[in-house]
Amino acid sequence: MISSSAFDYINVLDKAADASWKRNEAIANNIANATTPNYKRQDVAFESELRKALGSASSADNMDSRVKNVDLSKLHGETYTDNADLSYRLDGNNVDIENENVMLVENQIKYQGLMSSITQEFANLKMVMK
Repeated sequence: MISSSAFDYINVLDKAADASWKRNEAIANNIANATTPNYKRQDVAFESELRKALGSASSADNMDSRVKNVDLSKLHGETYTDNADLSYRLDGNNVDIENENVMLVENQIKYQGLMSSITQEFANLKMVMK
């Protein structure tokens, strides 16, 4: 994490990329345990935390001020067990392998977008410094 207002967007994007990476690991774990009896799928909650952090920023009139006021120490992805009481099969497992594969692809696209955004932010800073 870099401490400068010039890096506010990069820091938030970095937190989002970390959460996306963590979600990728959770989905891969779900896929690996798709046939394990009583296994319950896991996911990572981040988007709602980011929305809350951006929305609760004090006197935030525009996105720049919202991002500047985000408390990065409170912004991180939390792994949770999804639908722990739900089971698709008699063995107690609630992993739908087809859904997990779609979510994996979706998350990989999201991660690539975040990496592109971080790269673009650094390119913008480089351009400004020239």
